[in-house]
Amino acid sequence: MPESGHTWQKAFKGEPIEAPHVRLWVRGRVEHPDAPLVADELFVAVLGSGALVVEMTLSTAGARIRITAQGPDPLPLIHSHGPGWSILTALCHRAGLTTDESGLWGQLGGCS
Repeated sequence: MPESGHTWQKAFKGEPIEAPHVRLWVRGRVEHPDAPLVADELFVAVLGSGALVVEMTLSTAGARIRITAQGPDPLPLIHSHGPGWSILTALCHRAGLTTDESGLWGQLGGCS
């Protein structure tokens, strides 16, 4: 039986003042207690690369939640695996760089 889910996307301005809005946006859609913090870490990493806009995607499938933050350009190594990376990998079952290397994602719940 296929898992049902939802996907939401929203573009946020590439400004630090948007971080609380990102957390609130995620908190309003999923109940996982770590989801807002994961979204914040992803947003800040892409924001730090100088992106003028950060596209946030939140997807659910069964018990899994995947959060992605994406900018327009490939992320420098310091932003893709910098200080927030240890927080991200500690909270998520899986995490990684998007295939075009311009974003990061983290998955909560479930190991598949």
